[in-house]
Amino acid sequence: MSTMTIHPQLARTAPVRSARPGELRLTRRGRVVVVLLGLALAGLVAVIGASMAAGTDSAVQTHDIVVGTGDTLWGISGEIAEETGSDLRSTMTLISELNDLDGGMLVAGQTLEVPVG
Repeated sequence: MSTMTIHPQLARTAPVRSARPGELRLTRRGRVVVVLLGLALAGLVAVIGASMAAGTDSAVQTHDIVVGTGDTLWGISGEIAEETGSDLRSTMTLISELNDLDGGMLVAGQTLEVPVG
């Protein structure tokens, strides 16, 4: 008869790296997420910067006028619309946007940037 003997051996385990308190360890997935978030942020900044730069470029040629006593935005826009052959309301909107006017209130002596005819 044959006998078999089993000799128990201690299993070797991988050394455990203990993380120091406060040490941040990123997994591969975590590094990928951080890189993707960085790229997304850079893309967002690029898009916003490009749109702001495009918004400041004005294709409309303008000149300055001084508002007189009794002048209104409607009246000035009407004169400019006749000169340029454009719609009065769109001209009024353009003048308001060029001068950052809120509500169309004008003051005598105020300088306005208006489109050239």
